[in-house]
Amino acid sequence: MTSLSVEILAADAAEPITSAGNAQLGMAVLAGIAVIVLLITRFKLHAFLALTIGSLALGAFAGAPLADTIKSFTTGLGSTVAGVGVLIALGAILGKLLADSGGADQVVDTILVKASGRAMPWAMVLIASVIGLPLFFEVGIVLLIPVVLMVAKRGDYSLMRIGIPALAGLSVMHGLIPPHPGPLVAIDAVGANLGVTLALGLLVSIPTVIIAGPLFSRYAARWVDVPAPEKMIPSRNSDSLEKRPGFGVTVATVLLPVVLMLVKALVDIVVDDPEQGLQKVTDVIGSPLIALLAAVVVALFTLGRAAGFTKERLSSTVEKSLAPIAGVLLIVGAGGGFKQTLIDIGVGQMILDFSEDWSIPALLLAWLIAVAIRLATGSATVATISAAGLVAPLAEGMSTGEVSLLVLAIGAGSLFFSHVNDAGFWLVKEYFGMNVGQTIKTWSVMETIISVVGIVFVLLLSLVV
Repeated sequence: MTSLSVEILAADAAEPITSAGNAQLGMAVLAGIAVIVLLITRFKLHAFLALTIGSLALGAFAGAPLADTIKSFTTGLGSTVAGVGVLIALGAILGKLLADSGGADQVVDTILVKASGRAMPWAMVLIASVIGLPLFFEVGIVLLIPVVLMVAKRGDYSLMRIGIPALAGLSVMHGLIPPHPGPLVAIDAVGANLGVTLALGLLVSIPTVIIAGPLFSRYAARWVDVPAPEKMIPSRNSDSLEKRPGFGVTVATVLLPVVLMLVKALVDIVVDDPEQGLQKVTDVIGSPLIALLAAVVVALFTLGRAAGFTKERLSSTVEKSLAPIAGVLLIVGAGGGFKQTLIDIGVGQMILDFSEDWSIPALLLAWLIAVAIRLATGSATVATISAAGLVAPLAEGMSTGEVSLLVLAIGAGSLFFSHVNDAGFWLVKEYFGMNVGQTIKTWSVMETIISVVGIVFVLLLSLVV
């Protein structure tokens, strides 16, 4: 169990910082979330500021002393950044090396050479899933959509037929698979095992991405038939490189942290003896920090040096990868502060009482809460962070597998029906040259399918885990 998990459980056991009843707490939560939604959607305030102000408003509405609310917020912010900040940074470095070295383009080109005709949508899912593993969603879109447009134009394919599978692959990775920020924060918040969550996440992701990607794209292509917009097909950065890393070594580098974390999870299950030598070794190399750090160090050579980067170029690439994630880290940190404020005012017990009175399964309740926040804020990350804070007490007493499924239920809910308050909605709309109605028929419906199919498979897994 992580240190953050211990803090959360300790916070749950402690007396809340307000003596408000469940009715007042419920109103305070709704009011606090409403403040965040209003600031983000109406006043276009940055999510970091909105979450900070919303946390203070939450404490005020619950009748908590301001000093205690500030302490809860700063404690949650610090704990969250300490828990996942370095992992997000390492993931950003790995993604930047993958993009700048031409490794991503090498994977794309190699798979496209092998695929044609009916296999193309499946190839796009594979490309998006591999490339999207270490990349933030927005970066993945910027990197992959131009490829989708080029393939559609040159191969005379339906844009939706190959575009939807690529978007599905990216979205599923973003919502369900660490090291993306949302899943990482949820894992930390509820005290889940990262390796087990990753393994179960892959089990949920594979059928989900198939249904929402290649299968749904058949209908999306009938509903919306738009040509690839010429102005959105740029040249690729790697075209100017003299050489690129090979396909095999690129895929191996990207999958290295996944393999290390899965090995740790497997050994933990099979050996189940912390004093055994093998488990001690895998506990170290399979920890998220070491696994991602190892992948970054390996990538400096297998991707950076293989592309002919000098030491100065490598240093510059690493430096440039960190600047864009400052906003992500602040949002994640503020979300952690909001989560801790929720816990400290006693919302955890309220949620427990609610779930018992209404007999709502914990997994379904987590999904519904994430769906509501996603629809309101438009942010999958904010929905994941907030929902994780609300349902964290439900994890107490759950088995390792059940806690991991709780994370996946939150992640699935955070992807529900992206619409006009989501930046991803407008990115897809502009890149594909669609109007709002067409974007809803394709992108928004696809996101909803991912969310619904995801929770269905999570609930099915809960029957056997």
